[in-house]
Amino acid sequence: MNNYRNIFYLLSFVFLMVGNSVLAQTGQKFKVTLDAGHGDHDYGAVYHGHIEKNIALAVVLKVGKILEKNPNIEVVYTRKTDVFIDLVERANIANRADANIFVSIHCNANKNTAADGSETFVMGLTKNASNLEAAKKENSVITLEKDYKEKYEGYDPNSPETLIGMTLMQEEYLENSIALAGKVQDNFRNLLNQKDRGVKQAPFMVLHKAYMPRVLIEMGFISNPTEGERLDSELGQEEVALCIANAIINYKKEFFGEEPNEPVMETPNVRKIERIIPAPKVQDTTVIAVDTPKEVIDATAIVYKVQLSASAKRLDLVPSNFKGLNDVASTFENNLYKYTYGETNDYEVAKKKLAEAKNKGFATAFIIAFKDGKSINIKDVIK
Repeated sequence: MNNYRNIFYLLSFVFLMVGNSVLAQTGQKFKVTLDAGHGDHDYGAVYHGHIEKNIALAVVLKVGKILEKNPNIEVVYTRKTDVFIDLVERANIANRADANIFVSIHCNANKNTAADGSETFVMGLTKNASNLEAAKKENSVITLEKDYKEKYEGYDPNSPETLIGMTLMQEEYLENSIALAGKVQDNFRNLLNQKDRGVKQAPFMVLHKAYMPRVLIEMGFISNPTEGERLDSELGQEEVALCIANAIINYKKEFFGEEPNEPVMETPNVRKIERIIPAPKVQDTTVIAVDTPKEVIDATAIVYKVQLSASAKRLDLVPSNFKGLNDVASTFENNLYKYTYGETNDYEVAKKKLAEAKNKGFATAFIIAFKDGKSINIKDVIK
């Protein structure tokens, strides 16, 4: 244990000379708003003596301490002590600071104490039952606020679907949010050997009101005895904080560049969790080929596709990688592989393709549109 701790504390920043970045040209710092979930009388999840509000705050402070070593990053906190902050105020703090990203940090919990792993949410439309349940759990915090019915215009935290209609104008932040969430999940999976529960979309109130790329991180399950013990330990929190901070710094480098003489954090050297991986279930991989005529696409007209996912990982375009779906294509931009299903000039056909994708399990799939090979706003097309 001492060797791990010595290695951890020897982790340092090195200086590299790079070209001017967008932030360097404007002279502005990259602003990160860190939000520790819950606080004061709102304990969050409590299992086996592990209290979510305390763990979230401890990790946020550690992430902030790492980021503040970089003179080109400014950290804004929604709370630095055990206080209760309204959900909408947490977002407002980020908005007033004109932050570049908003990162809300939480712990997960489940009555099934064997559940484990991390997942990171972005704001978005979903009817997936488990995602809505997660949003319902976190959004229920607003009932602890005074006059919440008036403040949230009658929004019902027990029915997070009511938030969906108010999210359409914020889709411009979705791709960047997914990119940041993907980096967080990659670090948890690759550096900690933690189970990757994926990047998901759900209507979280705390994300809805933040007008910037934003994510909500569920670091792990405190209901799981092993994971809870680790998250409630000093070393475990330091390791998780390193993974999150590293993801934020890599996001800044990718989308905002590096400053001259900017310190760049090395890859975190952390313990990998020993996990028992169950043997994969034997599945029937027989594929029945159906010879159906392929639509002739008019490239000069509007072309619709269904975006299944965006990931830093490249997948072979075979049905087994996409839950049996054929006709999957990929493009690579902004260091992300974007996987799409189908291609049509008919919006009604695109909606049927979307329904097929969702029935296969791609709950966060959505329709995108192109004109002359360039992406266009789907809302403008529908109008």
